Amino acid sequence: MREGSGERMHAVVPVRGEEGMEGKGREREEWVREVREGGSLRNVELESEGEHGWASPGAGLFMARGVNYFQKKVKTPCEGTLMKPLGVDWLRSNGRLDHVLAHPENRVMQAFEEKASGEARKSSFIMAINLQVPGKEHHSAVFYFVTDEHIAEGSLLYRFIHEDDAFRNSRFKLINRIVKGPWIVKAAAGNHAACLLGKALTCRYIKGGNYLEIDVDIGSSTVANAILHLALGYVTTVSVDMAFLIESQTDEELPEKLLGAVRIAQIEMEAASYLEAVPESVSAAAHNQPAFQSGLYWRKFGKSLSKLGHGHGSKNGRIDVDEGEN
Repeated sequence: MREGSGERMHAVVPVRGEEGMEGKGREREEWVREVREGGSLRNVELESEGEHGWASPGAGLFMARGVNYFQKKVKTPCEGTLMKPLGVDWLRSNGRLDHVLAHPENRVMQAFEEKASGEARKSSFIMAINLQVPGKEHHSAVFYFVTDEHIAEGSLLYRFIHEDDAFRNSRFKLINRIVKGPWIVKAAAGNHAACLLGKALTCRYIKGGNYLEIDVDIGSSTVANAILHLALGYVTTVSVDMAFLIESQTDEELPEKLLGAVRIAQIEMEAASYLEAVPESVSAAAHNQPAFQSGLYWRKFGKSLSKLGHGHGSKNGRIDVDEGEN
């Protein structure tokens, strides 16, 4: 199912022209609006000076592999996204929050199940990216994206959803862009740096009937953990754009398009919403989903940042960065 151009490899076939979510009826608008406006992080304007919020940066702000990348090795502004930002949750808990979409109190699935129309239930697909932050109190930054368009069989997005974890790990990428922050954060985290999260960190992929959740264990890399805790020390002064994408590795998969992108603006640690951690078997049963046992535990926080820039790209060394992205 790999026939056709690069555009088709990424194809998300429109259901009703370019109307998107807003053209699908009052019920669908209601559940989407509730998710976007709810949560501990408020939805703010992209260029506003608002603090403790999230916004939707355009795809063109990120450099990605264009149609001639494998011949010229030159990246170009990304041309679009495969999914739309739905909302962001900043959560704290008494334990690591795994499989948040199956949590009995997950507000996104509650809104979807209670207020989405029958048509929306059939056509909508949700992706949740759960960045798990270890510490004395566990935190999670959860980014929700949605598409209400048919995902073409054989497209790169379709394959990412349906193929195995080895495929996903080889493709799941993050591009960060520090919009505002002190030089020490920019130096440690890099700017416009691209990282294959599936290779740098432990990622768990949980597939439901109408969603895919990716739980990213920041604690699985001492360096990533150290960088994140450094950034959290300046969190109220930092704004960062994060774009997630499925890496294209052949000509027919080009040009790259983002899964989605979110800007996080000057969040407040203490403002995180509390969510009680529950056993995976309990949360899965709440949504009639199979239980996924992680079998992995948090690693201890690195003693210092002295390891930055060292190692060989393993999960205990530096985070591998796509050197073509500057």
